[in-house]
Amino acid sequence: MRIVRLRTRNIGFDRAPVTLRSHLVSSTARFEDFRSKPGGWFGPVVFTLLEIETDTGHTGIGSAGAFHGGAKSLLDTYGADLLIGEDPRRHEHLWQRMFRAMVRFGRSGSALAAIAAADIACWDLHARAEGVPVYDLLGGRTQNRVRCYASRLYALEDLNELAREARGYVAQGFTTLKQRFGFGPADGPEGMARNEALIRTVRDAVGDGIELAADAYMGWDLGYALEMAKRLRDYNLAWIEEPLLPHEFDGYAELRRRCGWQRWSCGEHLYSKWEFQTLIQKGGADLLQPDANRAGGLTETLKICALAETAGLPVIPHSNEAHNLAVVFSRPAHVCPLVEYFPPVEPDTGNELFWKVYRGLPEAEGGYLRPPAAPGLGISVIEEVAARLEVHTAPPPAD
Repeated sequence: MRIVRLRTRNIGFDRAPVTLRSHLVSSTARFEDFRSKPGGWFGPVVFTLLEIETDTGHTGIGSAGAFHGGAKSLLDTYGADLLIGEDPRRHEHLWQRMFRAMVRFGRSGSALAAIAAADIACWDLHARAEGVPVYDLLGGRTQNRVRCYASRLYALEDLNELAREARGYVAQGFTTLKQRFGFGPADGPEGMARNEALIRTVRDAVGDGIELAADAYMGWDLGYALEMAKRLRDYNLAWIEEPLLPHEFDGYAELRRRCGWQRWSCGEHLYSKWEFQTLIQKGGADLLQPDANRAGGLTETLKICALAETAGLPVIPHSNEAHNLAVVFSRPAHVCPLVEYFPPVEPDTGNELFWKVYRGLPEAEGGYLRPPAAPGLGISVIEEVAARLEVHTAPPPAD
């Protein structure tokens, strides 16, 4: 079996990301034009879709995430030459081949996301050829079902609507919810009060028996995070997610040292086992949240899981996309006890776009996900949607 073709497409938003821009603090929210720019800081691309074909007629699907299209150029320009003619079942060989060839372009970001897309597609292709789910090739199924948390609850202006949304997820059987903070340092003391009001609204709506986490999406700094942790202590948050930029390992460690009552999470925007190793060694997180289509693929995410297990840290992957479910269902419950679940609801923010592009994804029932039984990742591309959402980059104007 040999790879004969790579097909790459950048997939854009189904609608303008107004929810992300208007109801979410982020790493760029401190800039005055953040909310007025049409795309905010997200740009036009949600993910890069990759399909790899072999001379045996098998095809594998992968993606490069993190709201950018940079992986496509690397896959087209360098990835194809590295992969065509190779056996897609030689996963470690191909990973090292790609990483060592593209390390000069970067050890995170687009470079690792491009490697991730190819790695995921090769695992999907391999499993399809064998007629088994990917998790069978990753060590076999270890869990019959995994608890998932409803990840939505943006910082709506209407707190009554926010409360109704939270109660709705509890009625569906979710026992853990995650909401979004809407304000950061640029919003001053009023923003802190409004962040607290958001948390209080959801906590009052769902009661103390429901786990509640909240996401700051890299939009705070150390002092702000310390103060917010003090203000929110009585609300018993299961974790506060990404309060700082992902490389601020010492800052994360300081948060854990000074706020022993609060758990902190990080990892959605970390890449490779080396970055996670640094986070672990610094003592910067209570739980890790890699996404396989950013962190380097399934091959690399399994290594991140091994590092986490030796440190006694749970791995709770970012999103219920098929590649992350393959990891979760091949790891024991003490390693992967929970997975993020983006409900298929409107308005779509971009995080939920995979529901529209792929068919075959399992939906949560009573707050749990069960492993897909179909070969490979268990998904297929809905071509009419992918074609409609494809982003075509215009060439630069001629002089």
